Amino acid sequence: MDYKAKLDKFNKQAERCSTIKNVAAKAGSSNTSQKPSGNGAAASSGKSPAPNSIKFSNDTERLQLINGIRKAPVGAQMKRVISLLDKTRRAFTPDQINEATHVDVRLNKELFDSLKANPKVNYDGRSFSYKSTHNLLNKDELLKFIRRYSLGIAVIELKDAYPRVMEDLQELKTEGKIWLMSNFDSKEDIAYPNDPKVIIKVDDDLKELFREIPLPLDMLDIERDLQKNGMKPATDTAKRRAAAQIDGIPPKSESKKKKKHEISKRTKLTNAHLPELFQHLNH
Repeated sequence: MDYKAKLDKFNKQAERCSTIKNVAAKAGSSNTSQKPSGNGAAASSGKSPAPNSIKFSNDTERLQLINGIRKAPVGAQMKRVISLLDKTRRAFTPDQINEATHVDVRLNKELFDSLKANPKVNYDGRSFSYKSTHNLLNKDELLKFIRRYSLGIAVIELKDAYPRVMEDLQELKTEGKIWLMSNFDSKEDIAYPNDPKVIIKVDDDLKELFREIPLPLDMLDIERDLQKNGMKPATDTAKRRAAAQIDGIPPKSESKKKKKHEISKRTKLTNAHLPELFQHLNH
């Protein structure tokens, strides 16, 4: 082989070696860039989350709440449903109850049967609704109902009739259409009708007994006697006098005679059932 042929062969081998070297260098550079360093691996495993880590749902708290409600005792779930029915006074299907309270009535047979048997719940075969002690809807019906009970009706029997019944009771009292009086023994309020059209007949014997009752001169004694007979005084003389002493207001003299008020024709008569008290007005 002459010198020129040997030189060409050497150049080809050198070119081939150079190509192989470049390929090997590129491959090594690629592996180095993909391999994480020791510090970086420690940081990713210790603090920073992996790029492909599983993310919890943003609705996790809601799902935990629903799970907690459905795992609660039947009594707690039933109370939640009855509270909804009482506040809204609407009829709810099982699906609507589930949506509003997260209580699954349909799948919980024990809860379903307990709701149907509850005296405060009405079930018509499709939906549940609140069952009040007395079926009243508004203030007018409330007044008509109270007027049927001349001896009074306990407020506790009326308080669940409809959502704003307690406000209506106070309005009727302010308007003078009913009386609200407390029972001293049971501490319960009693609603009495105050209808001016109702004629109350009082026996003569009762009138005589009324006139013969001597009233104490001191309001403290009057309040004490009312309490002994199971009635709640409308005044609190002891508290009023104590407040007056703190404010430096001198108490009124008990020995001072009160001015006698004469009854005239302009006087508003509140004891119309005792006509003999006003006979002199006709003269």
